[in-house]
Amino acid sequence: MFDLSVAQLVLANLAIIAGACLQGVAGYGIGTLSAPLLFLISPVLLPAPLVLNATLLTILMLIRNRGALEIQQVRFAIGGGFVGMILAGITLVLISPKGFELVFGILILAGVALSVGGLKPRLNARNSAVAGAASTYMGTITAVGGPPIALIYQNEKGPLVRANMSAFFLVASFFSLTALALSGYLGIRELGLFAATFPGVLIGFLLSGKLVNRMPFEGLRPIILGIAAVAGTAALVRGLMSL
Repeated sequence: MFDLSVAQLVLANLAIIAGACLQGVAGYGIGTLSAPLLFLISPVLLPAPLVLNATLLTILMLIRNRGALEIQQVRFAIGGGFVGMILAGITLVLISPKGFELVFGILILAGVALSVGGLKPRLNARNSAVAGAASTYMGTITAVGGPPIALIYQNEKGPLVRANMSAFFLVASFFSLTALALSGYLGIRELGLFAATFPGVLIGFLLSGKLVNRMPFEGLRPIILGIAAVAGTAALVRGLMSL
């Protein structure tokens, strides 16, 4: 089915359950955790099928956390996201399918570097716009858009983080889907893969409601980043070997 076996689809749903649960708790994570795992299962699961799943998840999270939303802060990140969408669309049009793995690997490793780099930018208009552009660019190509925007919210409280990042990710996801559709990376196969994997999002979201105050996100962070680094390196090597 869609070039995947039943076992691969089961593994893909498990990977999405883990990522959706993590994002439901921490405000981001479905890309950082699920995308590298999905790449290792099969590259056809990225980026559009996961972006579609992430869009569904952000809608659910925004409904859950709507009371903490501060839209004034989000609008600058959304403006930057529009720029990121244009740049990502140009990149996807210019690169070949073989070159996609190379770019994927570079951006995944860049996301890991941002996450462990110790940067603590202030939450202001300029930084929000830059983070919004970087997140949308990375999220469109790799489905991993969390690290840049997470940097500027790392010192904020949980409900605000989950609400504001969900609002940004919702708009950014639509930007990403627009760029993917126009560049030929979103079609019938990708919609079919989304239909086969969206139960993972629903299950992960429901689990996160029970674990939101119990999951030790900081304790899991090294494991998550380690998985991302392995997948990013694998993609980079495959991309270099195909040149």
